[in-house]
Amino acid sequence: MNDITALIAEDEPLLAEGLRAELLRLWPALQIVAIAGDGHGAVEQALALRPDLCFLDIRMPGLSGLEAAQALAEDWPEGVRLPLLVFVTAYDQYALQAFEAQAVDYLLKPVDGERLAACVLRLQKQLAGRQDAAAEIETGLARLRALLGGAAPPASPRLQVIQAQVGSTVHLVPVDEVIVFEAADKYVRVLTAEREHLIRMPLRELLPQLDPERFWQVHRGTVVQARCISSARRDESGKAFLTLRGRDETITVSRLYAHRFKGM
Repeated sequence: MNDITALIAEDEPLLAEGLRAELLRLWPALQIVAIAGDGHGAVEQALALRPDLCFLDIRMPGLSGLEAAQALAEDWPEGVRLPLLVFVTAYDQYALQAFEAQAVDYLLKPVDGERLAACVLRLQKQLAGRQDAAAEIETGLARLRALLGGAAPPASPRLQVIQAQVGSTVHLVPVDEVIVFEAADKYVRVLTAEREHLIRMPLRELLPQLDPERFWQVHRGTVVQARCISSARRDESGKAFLTLRGRDETITVSRLYAHRFKGM
């Protein structure tokens, strides 16, 4: 099996080098095209180099391995096969079972040679049995959706009111009035029909406090209140765009979440 390429994302240089050396020992034809030391670098290099395989550490600076995988799924070029993902992790057994159930392989730190050999065989079989690109992309997206759902943290108490401070004033915004939550680095923009607020909280911390039946994630950085969606339109490439009640802007839906907007 020739011309198979891989990227390693690991913030500990010794572990990254050890994984690279063991992979090449077990799979001499494999080309390691990049080693990234953080989540953002992993996404940038993977999008530029388009490897067949990505070995992603779960805990990395910037973006976690799961967040990096989500970013790749959303930003990957249309019509190009998604890379096969292997997570390198110290997660507990519950999480490992969730990864395995979705046919996404995993490696425990420190990486065991026998376990890595089994992983290599599994990857080689998947690569040899590839489907057509369109079917494989949809399969990969479905697996990632299930993985992100299965690995979600336990739900926190549901928020009823957002406390947004502006100077010395704290505005109390009922969650039911919020139309869009939009990530802005370490902040979240809170958009209602009348106003926009900014709260100092990453979206990943806010998400578990929102009711997923009412608030739908449509992009890794965007959550909308379902009852405020008036229509969804698809363009020729299959991308979906939302029109919202009470807001003028159009919201773009990433392909990872486009399955929500199919006619009944």
